[in-house]
Amino acid sequence: MDAQSGLPANWEVRFSRSRKLPYYYNSQTQESQWVPPTNTDGEKLKQYMASKYPPETNTAASGRSEKVRASHLLVKHKDSRRPSSWKQAEIVRTKDQARELLQNYRDRITAGEISFADLASTESDCSSARKGGDLGFFGAGEMQKSFEDAAFALEVGELSPIIESDSGLHIILRTA
Repeated sequence: MDAQSGLPANWEVRFSRSRKLPYYYNSQTQESQWVPPTNTDGEKLKQYMASKYPPETNTAASGRSEKVRASHLLVKHKDSRRPSSWKQAEIVRTKDQARELLQNYRDRITAGEISFADLASTESDCSSARKGGDLGFFGAGEMQKSFEDAAFALEVGELSPIIESDSGLHIILRTA
């Protein structure tokens, strides 16, 4: 673990010139991703980002933007607003089954078994799965209220508890 950034070994923060955003790069595997890797020390990363990146490039630290960036993993159930997904034409699981499934996913992420992005890309019922669950930046009024409130309440790098919305059940990772 890097003592300054809180990132696991071989990971570093790089800056995307095209998107004008920081991202995470593994020098050993040459993998890059927009979300912090599994086993990152969120508090150290937050301090590192605030010290390394000026407010213009770090919207979470600037206080000048009313937008956040987050990724999510959605598990729909039969009572969801649209009980279908890219994975299944008709979702028939109950809300309790969805909650149990999502809690298992959350436990695996927090235990360091799998990264959020890897799990979201295979298990999320949202089309954002193809981007590792990344929803990009969004502001007030752009998401369902329960989801938005939870995302804005998180610190960068923090994972939410299970959040319920009309779309289903989510876990959210705030990324900026």
